Amino acid sequence: MRRLPTVLMLATLALGLPLLATARDGNIDKVNGSVHVEAGQQAGNVSSVNGALHIDDGATVQKASTVNGAVELGDKAQAGKLGTVNGSISLGSYSKVSGEVSTVNGSIHLGNGAEVGGKLDNVNGAIVLDGAHVAGGIATVAGDITVGANSHVEGGILVDKPNQGRFHWGSERTPVIVIGPHAVVQGTLEFRREVVLKVSDSAQIGPVKGATVVKFSGANP
Repeated sequence: MRRLPTVLMLATLALGLPLLATARDGNIDKVNGSVHVEAGQQAGNVSSVNGALHIDDGATVQKASTVNGAVELGDKAQAGKLGTVNGSISLGSYSKVSGEVSTVNGSIHLGNGAEVGGKLDNVNGAIVLDGAHVAGGIATVAGDITVGANSHVEGGILVDKPNQGRFHWGSERTPVIVIGPHAVVQGTLEFRREVVLKVSDSAQIGPVKGATVVKFSGANP
C-alpha cells in the first residue's frame, strides 16, 4: 500500500488543509475523506484515514483498507482484501473477495451469493451471512454470528477469549451464534468463552467444542 509521506499527512491533519488524494499506478490514498470507485471501474490499492470506502457495483480493487470508516463493496464487485479499524464492512450480492475480510470494531455483512476466499474476522460487532460463502473460517471475540439460511462456511468458527492480548469491547456480554436453515459449517465450531449456540434442525455443522447446541425449527430461533 502506498501512503502519503508522513510529514505531509501530519501537516494536513494539524493545519486543516484541504483533503488530499493521490493516485499512482491505480492506487488511491486519501486523508480525511471518503474514496469512491465508480461502477465498473478498476483500481489498485484503495485506502483512507478518517473516511469511508465505496466500491460500486461491478468495480474491482486489489485491496481496500481504512481507519475510522466503513467499507462498502457493491453487487458483483471484486476485491483482493478488505479491512478497516473502527468501521463496518458490507459485501453486496454476488460480490467476491479472494482474501481476508477483517475489522477490529465493526459489523460485517455478506449479501446473498457473496463469496470470501479467506478468513472473516472481527473483534466486536455482528457478523451476518445472508446466503453467502466463506472459505477461510469465521472468528470473533465479542460479536454475534449469524450464518443465515443456505450459507456455507468452510474452516469452522472460533469465538476467542477477550483476555488474550486482544480488545475487550463488549466482552461482558454473551455472544449469540445462530446457524440457520440449510446452512453448512464445515470444520470445528470452537468456543473459548461462554456463548449461546442455536442451530437449525436442517443445518449441518462440524464438531462443537465449548458450547451446548440448542436446536430450533423454522426460519428463526
